[in-house]
Amino acid sequence: MRPRLLLLDGHSLAYRAFFALPVENFSTATGQNTNAVYGFTSMLVNVLRDEQPTHVAVAFDVSRQTFRTEEYSEYKAKRNKTPGEFSSQLPLIERMLSSFSIPFIKAPGYEADDIIATLVTQALADEESGLEVLILTGDRDSIQLVTDRSTVLYPMRGVSDLARMTPAFVEDKYGVPPHRYPELAAIVGETSDNLPGVPGVGAGFAAKWINTYDGLDNVIAQADKITGKKGEAFREHLGDVIRNRRLNALVRDLDLGVRIDDLVLGEWDRSAALELLDELEFRGELRTRILDVVAPTEDTPVEPGVEVDGSILAPDAVGAWLKEVGDATIGLSVRGTWGSGTGRATGLALALADGRAAYVDVDAMSPADDAAVAAWLADAERPKVLHNGKGPLLALAAQGWSLAGVVEDTALAAYLVAPDQRSYDLADLSLRFLHRELAAAEDDDQGMLFDETDDHGGQARAAMVQARAALDLSAELADEVERAGGRRLLTDVEMPLVGVLAGMEQTGIAIDVDHLEGLEAHFGEEVRAEAEAAYDVIGKEINLGSPKQLQVVLFDELGMPKTKRTKTGYTTDADALQKLAVLSPHPFLLHLLRHREVIRLRQTIEGLLKTIQPDGRIHTTFHQTIAATGRLSSTEPNLQNIPVRTEEGRRIRESFVVGGGYECLMTADYSQIEMRIMAHLSEDDALIEAFRTGRDFHAETASRVFDVAPDDVTQEMRAKIKAMNYGLAYGLSAFGLSQQLGIETGEAASLMTEYFETFGGIRDYLTGVVDEARRSGFTETIMGRRRYLPDLTSDNRMRREAAERMALNAPIQGSAADLIKVAMLRTDAALRSSAMRSRMLLQVHDELVLEVAEGERDALEALVREQMAGAADLTVPLDVSVGTGRSWHEAAH
Repeated sequence: MRPRLLLLDGHSLAYRAFFALPVENFSTATGQNTNAVYGFTSMLVNVLRDEQPTHVAVAFDVSRQTFRTEEYSEYKAKRNKTPGEFSSQLPLIERMLSSFSIPFIKAPGYEADDIIATLVTQALADEESGLEVLILTGDRDSIQLVTDRSTVLYPMRGVSDLARMTPAFVEDKYGVPPHRYPELAAIVGETSDNLPGVPGVGAGFAAKWINTYDGLDNVIAQADKITGKKGEAFREHLGDVIRNRRLNALVRDLDLGVRIDDLVLGEWDRSAALELLDELEFRGELRTRILDVVAPTEDTPVEPGVEVDGSILAPDAVGAWLKEVGDATIGLSVRGTWGSGTGRATGLALALADGRAAYVDVDAMSPADDAAVAAWLADAERPKVLHNGKGPLLALAAQGWSLAGVVEDTALAAYLVAPDQRSYDLADLSLRFLHRELAAAEDDDQGMLFDETDDHGGQARAAMVQARAALDLSAELADEVERAGGRRLLTDVEMPLVGVLAGMEQTGIAIDVDHLEGLEAHFGEEVRAEAEAAYDVIGKEINLGSPKQLQVVLFDELGMPKTKRTKTGYTTDADALQKLAVLSPHPFLLHLLRHREVIRLRQTIEGLLKTIQPDGRIHTTFHQTIAATGRLSSTEPNLQNIPVRTEEGRRIRESFVVGGGYECLMTADYSQIEMRIMAHLSEDDALIEAFRTGRDFHAETASRVFDVAPDDVTQEMRAKIKAMNYGLAYGLSAFGLSQQLGIETGEAASLMTEYFETFGGIRDYLTGVVDEARRSGFTETIMGRRRYLPDLTSDNRMRREAAERMALNAPIQGSAADLIKVAMLRTDAALRSSAMRSRMLLQVHDELVLEVAEGERDALEALVREQMAGAADLTVPLDVSVGTGRSWHEAAH
């Protein structure tokens, strides 16, 4: 095999991965964010598998302070401050590299590009070795390193699609050979590096000058000969151009202390790698890919994709093509954009199992094409398969098209098969289930400089391959869904819910902007006031966000009790300081905690204000595949993190109001839904009877535990039993209960004993559900939703106990999630059949928020109560609480 050196720009790739994958979707049980590690490792494993390098190294930046910033202080100055969630992941990436025996290199005062340039120069100098060099980077400065023996692999979008920048590619795209690329960038400027270019001069003119005068030096020497306004601008900004060229030149002679021979790919450290994978909770597809690449046990061929026999349909040809394929099941991939309750479709890719395919350019359609597509999309008898269909549905709706006949959504199918996966990307699923490498359909290089062309045909073909992949994946997942017991959930709940959620996203909820802006100002002032109050207590100003400065004040100067020790000192995280405030309520600490709280509230409000659309409403995005328990989640903004039990949270909810032309908002939720599910699953007679009395549930259960009449239950008794009722399904321990109630652990243990003596069926159920999950490997909800828990048999005590808590929680919380989804489907269907104008707006936890049309309040309440109460047939009644009001807060009950 020809020797091949792979060099990676670690910082650039990790940063790209951080923003490509939502940070809120990637974290461990301990709260460690892992999205950058996940994305970087995924990209690394892919390129190791695909390129089979013999030598590998990763270069990292040390800091933003380099010789370039010393010369030009504005260099990269407009880049945002590095998020702490990102910085904390860099040591984990380095540990991952060490376990793979891949060296990583840093050079203080220089950038990763300079390290790579030095290694490329060393590698190419040894012509006898025939060493081929591959550079994986998201930084365009490395284009200057491209030669006949060195190629840049540039991430086009996200972390999965790479362009191979050969000399021909570079010259074709930019109009100059690779070694002239930095001269081009010097003239045009680099926004990402904050290097201003010559105003009004684009890539085309810059390339023309460079080619005409044979290089930038000659362009500068003969600047007086360049005529017109562009020539004037060039001469006026000549100093910028010369500085840009000096700064974008990569250093090629650093003393790195390593030779190319030191970069030979070595044997991986199996125990270290597996320990880190466990620590990061990387399971499923990525873990399998990692082990297959660094420690393959068998050869699993990976196909480069699949050929499709298709093309872009000419105008007026769509109807004939659809008529020819008849009622065959078609894989559909929608190209376009979507979000905030709307979207735009630019193309439709269609594929059949026999290899036939077609691409419809939406912008080029004739009226006949539009009518043919609309009829086919709306025909429920013509089966279609999509991947993650809600976004495409919004894009189609914006085009005026409705979608029916979807027989499979492969993202939802994969979610039911493997609910603990971090991502359900089509490319990853194709690799896992079909052993097929899949190029992204969105392969236009939006992140690249001077993008003046568009490979429309290439994009169309990639989209058709995606459509075919969804179709093939559907067939492959069918048996998996059956084995997971998820067919009913998929066809009766998850897939029908897509349309309901899309409708809610389109509608959105109205916002009182003035009220919200007033709150922002209020909390902003309180942030300042709490900071000043904290400074007054200690007699000086410090950075309240700096753990090191806080450690000095709290533990050295104020002598407060030490918290848990970490590598950087004693922890100052929120949980630790909350506990510390109970033990030692020092005024400084109280002001600090309040300062943190109001910052969080202000940030929540800022996030809400940014997402208000021109119609005066917020259109959140609902997600079905994030929570392993089946719960829905929302983003942009996340409406589930708005506090409900605090005064500040209620003030924020006052900003969500009824829209014009409607009477009020209505909220409806299940009363004590999780305990009702517990009663149903445990079949505990005493618990069932406590619900059937219709009295205060917590007081009723307290009277049984303490053996007193319900009227004699004190508030203290009720509080203790309420904590028990809600805590048991989450694996609450005697210590945890003692912490919640502020009592001794022994007293909490006695209370738990009394509780289980009264409700023996709950004790037996909780013990049995863990034992059964340990035998079967999974838990199940009332509707058969499974959660797989392999760590129930782990040798690691902490991992095993965490899995046991999940085994207790998943059937309860998952069943509640299933019930609210069924309630939404029933309510939506009833609203449609009744022809009422009222509509659903939000689903948050166990609550539905609706907008009530004029004159429909009583009818809507009756409808909602009936549909929610009928969502499941439990041994105890499903009690529904309903409230109305002008705002979300006023509608609370």
